[in-house]
Amino acid sequence: MYHEGNRQLQDQFDTRRMADRINEVLVTNRLTDYRDLIESRDMFFIATADEKGQPNCSYKGGDPGFVRVIDDCTLAFPNYDGNGMYLSMGNVLKNPHVGLLFIDLEEGNRLRVNGEASIDQHDPLMSEYHEAQFIVRVRASHLFPNCPRYIHQYKLIQRSKFVPRKSCKTPVPEWKRFNWAKDVLPANDPARSQAESER
Repeated sequence: MYHEGNRQLQDQFDTRRMADRINEVLVTNRLTDYRDLIESRDMFFIATADEKGQPNCSYKGGDPGFVRVIDDCTLAFPNYDGNGMYLSMGNVLKNPHVGLLFIDLEEGNRLRVNGEASIDQHDPLMSEYHEAQFIVRVRASHLFPNCPRYIHQYKLIQRSKFVPRKSCKTPVPEWKRFNWAKDVLPANDPARSQAESER
């Protein structure tokens, strides 16, 4: 699990024995051991890198349960409409290695998941996620909980009204109405018809 850079700092700060013990005792690839934590989250962070190693970190949000544990080593989540840059998912097409960070900000728990991601527009789960563009599956290679001592405690006030839900029409984000964006919206974007009616 560790490379020369990790070992250099572990030796400098005398943490090699602790790092080896964590790897021995806490690191696993069994997602089912952490199913409750993962599936109860309404957000997580994903780190990706392109083929040259240039990094990107992104926030992904949805309703609790939008990330699903499929089996011991596989989790899945939908990709919803965003700003159209596809920085994270474009990276996945070139370099499938990803790192996911799940944080429970109310109870003070966090979990790292490292693995390889794949994208499928015809995944069987597509029908279960309203307005999903495609499904991302991550095959976990390493996952482990982190010490919660530096997690600040937060309380949920309100979930985003922009998360696609079958029970209501997804509102158009305000930025898609801005002059700089209106004329370059994708052909099937719901904001396009609104922009055209306002002309």
